Amino acid sequence: MKIKKLFAVLLAAVMLATGTAVGAYAAGDIDYTINSPYADVDWSTVNQYKTDLHSHSTVSDGDQTIRQQVERHYELGFDIMALSDHGTVDYGWDKDTEADTIRVILSVKEGNRPIDPLKASGTTDAGLDYTYADNYYKQYDENGNALHTMMRVPFANEQNPTSFNNAHVNTWFADYGNNVVGGTSDYATPIRRIDALGGLSVINHPGEYTNARDEECFEDAYDLDNIHYKYVINKFANLLLKNDSCIGIGINSKGDSRTRFDRKLWDILLQKVVPHGRNVYGIATSDAHNPNIVNSGYTWMLMPELTTDALRASMENGEFFAASYYMGSREEIRAWASELAAAGVAPEFAAKLQQTYEAIVEEEQNGGQDTKFEFDQNAVVPMVTDVAVNDTDDTITIGTKDAYLVHWIADGEYIAAGNTIDLDDYSDKIGSYVRAEVIGEGGVIYTQAFTLEYDGAPEAESEFFLDLGLPATLICDTIVKVLAFVLKATGIIALGNLFLD
Repeated sequence: MKIKKLFAVLLAAVMLATGTAVGAYAAGDIDYTINSPYADVDWSTVNQYKTDLHSHSTVSDGDQTIRQQVERHYELGFDIMALSDHGTVDYGWDKDTEADTIRVILSVKEGNRPIDPLKASGTTDAGLDYTYADNYYKQYDENGNALHTMMRVPFANEQNPTSFNNAHVNTWFADYGNNVVGGTSDYATPIRRIDALGGLSVINHPGEYTNARDEECFEDAYDLDNIHYKYVINKFANLLLKNDSCIGIGINSKGDSRTRFDRKLWDILLQKVVPHGRNVYGIATSDAHNPNIVNSGYTWMLMPELTTDALRASMENGEFFAASYYMGSREEIRAWASELAAAGVAPEFAAKLQQTYEAIVEEEQNGGQDTKFEFDQNAVVPMVTDVAVNDTDDTITIGTKDAYLVHWIADGEYIAAGNTIDLDDYSDKIGSYVRAEVIGEGGVIYTQAFTLEYDGAPEAESEFFLDLGLPATLICDTIVKVLAFVLKATGIIALGNLFLD
């Protein structure tokens, strides 16, 4: 038992014996067990690999060919990339697509769209030589010296490609969903199939499906008194609890317009799911359909080496940080600005945050929001250098580099700032987890949640859930499948491919 807790117990005993009230002295003193996703990371040897787990090419509805998308990610320093085109399993960057139905349905409006896969060796648009073999891509400078290596994520796919309401699921490491049309409101089928095949999945940019992206105010998004939001929250929680291979949700992607309220959803899901004994990981991606957005969101994967096995282990264990250059939530922007101003840190940066917050408030009052906070992509990115948990003192310490602020969140509320948090100081505000955000000139870094066990922790709640999306799935997907059948039967797909290729 900790010294301060032993002292509190002895003091309580003495005061009880003398008839003195003790509640004010002992109320905040709780013995926490802190479960850290980073507990097994060796910070002295681990590497942090810049990763985009979700991007698109002309294989489906992206603007860039496979080769161009690979070159763009490489140019921006990515170490790992997933080419997750709609309804099309990535069998290799040197492979042509086999999902002809998906390609024609999604790309017919685009006209001529060459795929241009990689070769075993070739020359980039910038005139540098490259090689691609065994899922590894590398470029060489003018003198023939090898530059960094970028690794492909196997079998990446964005499922539910022709759904009417963007119920998208990103999957990796399992061959499922190639040329499978439909998926309206149907998260369960691809998640279950991937689980059975031994792959991993994540619920993509949920704000698009839930329509939270259309809300004007933070308070209205994911309002638990709203029957629609209560339904979709229970739907996601149910999927996560039934499928361990669904590791979490997208929390920031593609400039953070549609996802700007999805950190709020993340916190709600953590409160519902963690008491059942599992975590919910937050993913950030670019979802890049064009070259300008490639660097918008990504993850730092903590891995001993650049291998597929190490990547999978990192994703399964939550040994990674989500990161973004964009922030669209006024509540988060205001909190950061207030903490920086109070600490007298980075006044110009804090002022820019405050100005962005005020601009968003004004826009919301006029019925919409276009403004977002954009970090400087030319600035040094803040980094987490180590994570230390002390179960004896109930503290978590986040080591950082090039950061202005570490912000702590519990149950969706900002509770503290600083590299170290003592949970006993905030026991009246903490439920089943805490998580941290690291902010610097060059972006925001999100840690995964640290889950907590202690006497009096929130208990798991079980409630019956009925997925009402089945009728929409049957009706809408039948329309799409009939259309696909007609296209095949009439040979339109084959004709389309003559133009598309």
